[in-house]
Amino acid sequence: MNELYIDSPYLAPFDGSFSLSDFSTEPPENAPKKSARREVLEENRERLASLQRRLYASDTFAALSVFQAMDAAGKDSTIEKVFTGVNPAGFQVHSFKQPSSMELDHDFLWRSAKRLPERGRIGVFNRSYYEEVLVVRVHPEYLKSQKLPDTVVSKQFWEERYRSIRSHERHLASNGTIVVKFFLHLSKEEQRKRFIRRLDR
Repeated sequence: MNELYIDSPYLAPFDGSFSLSDFSTEPPENAPKKSARREVLEENRERLASLQRRLYASDTFAALSVFQAMDAAGKDSTIEKVFTGVNPAGFQVHSFKQPSSMELDHDFLWRSAKRLPERGRIGVFNRSYYEEVLVVRVHPEYLKSQKLPDTVVSKQFWEERYRSIRSHERHLASNGTIVVKFFLHLSKEEQRKRFIRRLDR
């Protein structure tokens, strides 16, 4: 699979050297002013709308954007702001909450696989199968609700899940789905402030 390499401080390297603790949650000192950021956002919205029309017309590729973040990091508002202006006929957003009993009766990739975008469409996942190696790992009681055979939950269990996710994304890419992943990074202090604002509202 060919990887796309772009020189950007916002892209995680493919060599495994990335560590979230190396990155500040504060904007860079030379960050553009709010008005300049709004201009760039508007230009990119127009460009995205144009690219979406070409994607839809070609009916060859699909695009999947995966958003992960802690609670209150702004996934919903980011998705709304970035994708305002795209044609809803070729666009779909899926938010993954706690799995249903039907979803728990399938493998952990099933519920996201059935919501993948078709060729010519843009799909957005608000949370995703990554929850299975984040939330479920922190809360082992969630794993029990998946009713997995004892033989499956071994010492290699989490490594197997990582391998399944990598293989799944490799399969998507080799079949024409462009997968782009975003992690919205905020500090625990900023998260606390946002929770308090939510309570006040």
